[in-house]
Amino acid sequence: MDWILVALGCVGSYLLGAVPVGFLLVRALRGQDLRAIGSGSTGATNAARVLGGKWFFVVYFLDFLKGFIPCWVAGWLTGHAWINGPANLTIVLCAICAIAGHNWPVYISFRGGKGVATGCGALLYLAPASLGAAFAVWAVVFLIWRYVSLASILASLTAVAATVAFNWTRLAQAGWLIAFVAAAAALVLFRHRANISRLLSGTENRAGHLKPTPKP
Repeated sequence: MDWILVALGCVGSYLLGAVPVGFLLVRALRGQDLRAIGSGSTGATNAARVLGGKWFFVVYFLDFLKGFIPCWVAGWLTGHAWINGPANLTIVLCAICAIAGHNWPVYISFRGGKGVATGCGALLYLAPASLGAAFAVWAVVFLIWRYVSLASILASLTAVAATVAFNWTRLAQAGWLIAFVAAAAALVLFRHRANISRLLSGTENRAGHLKPTPKP
């Protein structure tokens, strides 16, 4: 393994992941700092609170690509075909760096999002079946309780369980993949710690029809 190339890949993945899509769109369209609004996150949900519900899908998709593209490029460079067995360490490291970039972007003082969309993009490359299981849980939880945070938390835990289950007969080979999914889920829990406190106290906001907030 050429560790210099791995290091360059990790740096590139971080810098791409650090592009603050929600922040940039809100700044460009509304002239506001998204970090000073709502939850302070630069992710899709908070951006939609300012720009309106349709922008959730725009921000989410672009943040999703920030996770998928580094993995795909790393896979192409290392000769790992997509959906062809557990990913190698280089791809896993690039995935972690992309998520870290989204959560702690160097461009805006290391204040970013919570890593869900970017993590899902990485998971689409690393373990698409696990992503499908996680999305199913997310959709059911959200439709029943209307909490984006609760749906994201339970979906991340589902991804861990599904990844272990789908690789049960090759745990040693899938070690790096399982470690990544577990670390990503732990990071989601950490970044949602304020939401968890509000869920336990019954003060967490439910998602509704998001309309653009009035311009200041």
